[in-house]
Amino acid sequence: MSYQAATQAFERLLEIMHRLRAPGGCPWDREQTHASLRPYLLEEAYEVLGAIDEQDDEALCEELGDLLLQVVFHAELAGETGRFGAADVADAICRKLVRRHPHVFGDTPAPAAADVMRHWHRLKDAELGDGPNRLVADLVPQALPALARAQKVGSKLGRRGFDWTDAAAVLEKLNEERRELDDAVRSGDPAACHRELGDVLLTLTSLARHLGVSAELSLRDATARLLARSAHVEAAARSAGHEVLDLGEAERERLWQLSKREI
Repeated sequence: MSYQAATQAFERLLEIMHRLRAPGGCPWDREQTHASLRPYLLEEAYEVLGAIDEQDDEALCEELGDLLLQVVFHAELAGETGRFGAADVADAICRKLVRRHPHVFGDTPAPAAADVMRHWHRLKDAELGDGPNRLVADLVPQALPALARAQKVGSKLGRRGFDWTDAAAVLEKLNEERRELDDAVRSGDPAACHRELGDVLLTLTSLARHLGVSAELSLRDATARLLARSAHVEAAARSAGHEVLDLGEAERERLWQLSKREI
């Protein structure tokens, strides 16, 4: 698709959104607010991730469109009160991309590929005033999923010196936190279990960061594997005329091990 065709399609989307919100438009669309649209924005973002995981181009195209609609919807709402519009949203990201790529749009020498993100974060921190007088709590969105937010907080604090030297050091801390969780479990104190389990999860996000992986996506993928393996076991049991709950422990374990080889 050419730039001209993309521009025309985007303009049509803006026109449709404006019509939906205008008098005589869709009653549901007309009653929405930024706050009421929050769950839909989150849902659409996760559906994009699902399409990527499934490597389904058709679904990805559709889900990206749904996500784009959310962006346009919020821009339309803001434009109705004169705060900003779709053009301001597009202009802001264009200026940000140019500003954070001086090695492409300016005279700064191009960094090595491994250094690009380090330069990006340095420029981003400078823009946000991320100095010693700015609290990390003010720089990380509250609305992020818990694991993603914990990892982002760890990254911010790490750039201020609050960090372990390497993954091995984090593993030592993880072992310490696991022992404290064991103690809490033996104590039977729900509050202590709650606190110590949180510390274990928090330390795991630091380990993920040192390993260069996303804790959020890693857990998402692990959950998908769990579901796939459990479905495999259920299918195998039913093909033999049984339900999983009817199987003995040894047979369930045998089918589970088979599922691990299959998936």
